[in-house]
Amino acid sequence: MDPMMIGLLGFLLFFLFIAMRMPIAYAMLIAGIFGISLINAPNVAFKVVATELYGTFSSYSLSVIPLFTWMGFLAFYSGIGGRLFTFAYKAMGHLPGGLAIAAQATAAIFGAISGSSIATSATIGSIAIPEMRKRGYDVSLATASVAAGGILGVLIPPSTIFIIYGVITENSIGDLFISGIIPGILLTLFYIGVIYFMTRRNPDLAPRGEKATWKEKMFAFKNGGLLEVFIVFVLSLGGLFAGWFTPTEAGAVGAAGVLVITVVTKQLNWAGLKKSLYDTLNTTAMIMFLIAGANVFGRFIAITRLPFELGMWIEGLPLPPFVVMCLILLIYVVLGFVMDALALILLTVPIFYPTVVNTLGYDPIWFGVMIVLVAGAGVITPPVGINVYVIKGIAPDVPLEKIFKGIWPFLYAIVALIVLLMFVPEIATFLPDLMRK
Repeated sequence: MDPMMIGLLGFLLFFLFIAMRMPIAYAMLIAGIFGISLINAPNVAFKVVATELYGTFSSYSLSVIPLFTWMGFLAFYSGIGGRLFTFAYKAMGHLPGGLAIAAQATAAIFGAISGSSIATSATIGSIAIPEMRKRGYDVSLATASVAAGGILGVLIPPSTIFIIYGVITENSIGDLFISGIIPGILLTLFYIGVIYFMTRRNPDLAPRGEKATWKEKMFAFKNGGLLEVFIVFVLSLGGLFAGWFTPTEAGAVGAAGVLVITVVTKQLNWAGLKKSLYDTLNTTAMIMFLIAGANVFGRFIAITRLPFELGMWIEGLPLPPFVVMCLILLIYVVLGFVMDALALILLTVPIFYPTVVNTLGYDPIWFGVMIVLVAGAGVITPPVGINVYVIKGIAPDVPLEKIFKGIWPFLYAIVALIVLLMFVPEIATFLPDLMRK
């Protein structure tokens, strides 16, 4: 059988497994074994599996993942997110939709030490949603705003998605981290603008809070956790941007910094430390197995020459690169409806990356930011929408339909930023280019 046909059958088998609700790591692994066995032989397929599993779990470059993941869970269990939200609410709670706006600001700041959209949504949601509901906020706005705000956790550095994208494309993780700063700030402002416009137009969605006194604001600032976030950010990511640390060393410094600060200030107890270690181990194992499965599937796809043929086909299309790039992003958005963000990146980047960078001539750092945004859209859209299910766990009495209904204005904000980056790619590439000079 023709390798191209086997490649298409492999994709069909993969999507069939997903439809059967098989874990995506297993789906990629089994489809990869099937394809390599057909093209070469079963013993070759099993050798590839052994090599990729060992190579993934023993990779030094991937050791950065558990370190930044632990840093985020330490911040989660130490209560830094709660104090950040208190400060943001004191500063902005009197505005239309002030609590929801404060949640976005908190998510952006917490994202500087988290790196996970799920952790960010869970942290901010567990604090902000009860407060918003207590003050009479529309439940759709309250839940959807926090679910969408979780995306800021993977756009503002550090970011697990940027790390994985950098590893599989061999781009600088430091450049990718810094490329997300300006888009992350812009998306925060877009979200705030959406909330402000909605609540000004319909004040019943979000009753205004009382304006805090300057004394209350200064007290909240002093105890709001901003200093801890700033210290950790400067220690780990500042050292990475300055070239003092490798990404793995930066993750180690960041995790150690959060651990020392939270233990010295007695914000982290023994139970919280154990939970942070357990969640880090659980999350890391899931990510590593996803990467291993994607590597096996990727080896199969490379043998079929599908990426090469796709690049040749796109190069021959009578369309400008801009239109082709829009079509590729549309494919990502559609796949994001049915696939987890990490699996989407691991599966598709090896296929589209050579085409986007080599054939169409787009900047690989810019493409990394676009990938985070389209993958971020996937975590809040049905039916997968993992962030929405996280929020559902926090507010179990709110129907999923209500949360998904409130997502659309925030999804429009993500689309607006994607369009802006298409026309002004320097938004993502300016800081990395400046740091290289």
